[in-house]
Amino acid sequence: MKKITVIGLTISLFLSSCGEGFLNETDPTKVGVDVFYKNEAQLKQALSGVYSQIQTITNTAYLGGEFQTDNTTIDLNPSDRGGAGSWEAFEYGTVNSGNGEINNLWNNHYSALYNCNLTLEKMQEATIEEGPRKEIEGQLKFLRAYLYFNLVQYFGDVVIVTSTLVVPDPAFDLVRAPQTEVWAQIEKDLKDAIAGLPAKYTNAADKGRVTKGAALSLLGKSYLTMKKYAEAVTTLKEVTTLGYALNANYADNFDPSPAKKNGVESIFEIQYQGDNDLGEQSNFQYVFAPRVSKGAVTGYSNGANGGRNVPTNDIMAAYEKGDVRKDLSLKPNFTLDGKVYPVPFVSKYNYPHTIVNRTNTNWPVLRYADVLLMLAEAINEQSGPTAEALGYLNQVRKRAGLTDLAVAGKTEFRTAVLKERRLELAFENHRWFDLKRTKTPAEWAAFMNAHGATERAKPTVDRGNVPFNSTDYVYTENEYFLPLPAPQILINPKLAQNPGY
Repeated sequence: MKKITVIGLTISLFLSSCGEGFLNETDPTKVGVDVFYKNEAQLKQALSGVYSQIQTITNTAYLGGEFQTDNTTIDLNPSDRGGAGSWEAFEYGTVNSGNGEINNLWNNHYSALYNCNLTLEKMQEATIEEGPRKEIEGQLKFLRAYLYFNLVQYFGDVVIVTSTLVVPDPAFDLVRAPQTEVWAQIEKDLKDAIAGLPAKYTNAADKGRVTKGAALSLLGKSYLTMKKYAEAVTTLKEVTTLGYALNANYADNFDPSPAKKNGVESIFEIQYQGDNDLGEQSNFQYVFAPRVSKGAVTGYSNGANGGRNVPTNDIMAAYEKGDVRKDLSLKPNFTLDGKVYPVPFVSKYNYPHTIVNRTNTNWPVLRYADVLLMLAEAINEQSGPTAEALGYLNQVRKRAGLTDLAVAGKTEFRTAVLKERRLELAFENHRWFDLKRTKTPAEWAAFMNAHGATERAKPTVDRGNVPFNSTDYVYTENEYFLPLPAPQILINPKLAQNPGY
């Protein structure tokens, strides 16, 4: 992704003309859609605006990807329960349709989809050479597919929109498409993207933007999720021919220094730039820092520590002895003023920075290790634990400092590769989708209820005498999907709410 100050394109949900008189006057301080999108530079600015929206989505993606799984919990603040009705609900399994984070999740995805569609439409009339046109179109179609990849797993059936609306009335007749149609749209967009995207960008300023490898990897992951194992194997093997490799040092995947950012293992990551006033920074180091740690974790005592996404006792116990990933990924406690506090925290995004709350760390979405483990999983589901499948799994284990596994049965291998994904990709927002991909709704509910019972009996972090509610950590099959936001149902009852909410 080109890391420049992103030009925010303020675009209304629907393009419509106003009435007579002054409402038709042009505001000279704003750029209208009819005079923009005319050349390569403007199209790239619009594309950067979509990437910026993906940043916004990523900033809270841990709520769905990690927080509502067995990987992480909360450093609860007994004196301030302001998040009980929003982000805390993801931890305790009490999300409802009135949850503000659910509304943000839906709106942010569809706002980004609108801008993808608008730019794809407008670029057809732009003056631009064919090569750059294909690259921009390929990036936009990948991003549209990525947004739907998230939506279909969060909500199940969702509204498919691939064009903008001139007037608002048709929006009130939109209905949700079946998941099969959503996956078909994802597949189509990714195949189109693969055809137009380069394996690498020749311009260093474009480093970090979507490539052919990213589109192939997401397509392979989509096939794996749809249980199209033969297609997944073929697609993911193509990624292995594009020059990616595992970093020799696991920590290099998260190091934001210029020499290591977007390295050989990186396939697609959300770009952030800190240490300046451009507004492109990340701050996961602060969001995940224990509440009362002051500057012991972040280095800045005046930073706002969130106490969120705390590694659970369960995941801390899951690492094998000698696994180098554990010490990089998490810390079991912190020390402040000579006292040790037994509050774990995610540490894999913790690196020095020069301005409080403005870190330079990217967020990994697709890494080569992910591709190798997906290949191992897909081959096992198709043919059992072959030597090839074991080879892909053991490449990842070897980098972690572990011995090779020798697994005999398909079920045993399935368990082994899911565990390896949990630890290799810990706190990178893969866990919830992995659990859903490998479990039926009934199996998922039983699994999460077992985790909830463990956490209720022995909380990872002291709760300060705050009792659990009777509904905390109680899961039913309907929670396999999140509820649609209540405001959306009020606006358009034809959408219909997911069962059980």
